Amino acid sequence: MRIAFLGTPAFAVPALDALALAGHEVAVVVAQPDRPAGRGQELREPATKSWATARGIPVLQPLKVRDGVLAGQLAALAPDLLVVVAYGRILGDDLLRLAPQGAVNVHASLLPRHRGAAPIQWAIAEGERETGVTIMQMDTGLDTGDILLQRTISIGDDDAEALSPRLARLGGEALVDAIRLLEAGGIVPVQQDDAKATLAPILEKEHGRLDFREPATRLAARMRGFRPWPGAFTSLAGRTLKVHAAAAGGDAGLDPGSARATQDGIRVGCGAGSSLLLTEVQLEGKRRVPASEFLKGHPLPEGTVLGP
Repeated sequence: MRIAFLGTPAFAVPALDALALAGHEVAVVVAQPDRPAGRGQELREPATKSWATARGIPVLQPLKVRDGVLAGQLAALAPDLLVVVAYGRILGDDLLRLAPQGAVNVHASLLPRHRGAAPIQWAIAEGERETGVTIMQMDTGLDTGDILLQRTISIGDDDAEALSPRLARLGGEALVDAIRLLEAGGIVPVQQDDAKATLAPILEKEHGRLDFREPATRLAARMRGFRPWPGAFTSLAGRTLKVHAAAAGGDAGLDPGSARATQDGIRVGCGAGSSLLLTEVQLEGKRRVPASEFLKGHPLPEGTVLGP
């Protein structure tokens, strides 16, 4: 099948690899423009652009996608199908209806759960035991199109950084399976149940703030989901304290936010009679250290409270 591929980050590359391995023709890769990155703010090209350039495949990086220009460029290439994987832009109806087979999306959740920009992070943060990928026939809504195929995967103890490549590989495999079934006429699209929908909004820095009124298990899940960004943090005596590692525990006899030094780290009271043991921390302006080492230079007086 002749495919126009729209995708930007490294998460989209396994889908490109899977398409190529299955013998499909990637006629063009559409990615977001090169962006400044790193301390030097040098322009860095998207991972999908690097993949395409290495194979001599044309790359388009439009600043706008809803002015009709991109639709005209893709129409001239006569693709059979548009494939969208983490492109990062909302497509108009002109693009969605451009190809005979329409446009399909690889979404990193089991829709209708976790519609939105950060499904991997929110699935972990909400304490779910499994997630997966959905191959969806795209429409103009936010991840509301009909489901063509789904694959499930166990989350285990993964954080978002570890789970993302696993889902990317699964998404590539599921995409190839879905296209094969589309070609054979073997897929019956399933409408999503909007009543079961949940949202996975784009992450913001404030999502990483630890609210110790929540149960420790929930805070530990949020830490895994929001690693590496926005991470987890609280405050100590008016200074930001990043929490790089922690473990949920039982009742320590501490009110939510109350902190006590222990041999293993910093024990903090949480909601529902639980506690969180902070084992690796970083005070604002300082380096990342084990909490036991941090306590040698920053003893916690009686009555210390972390947060809000």
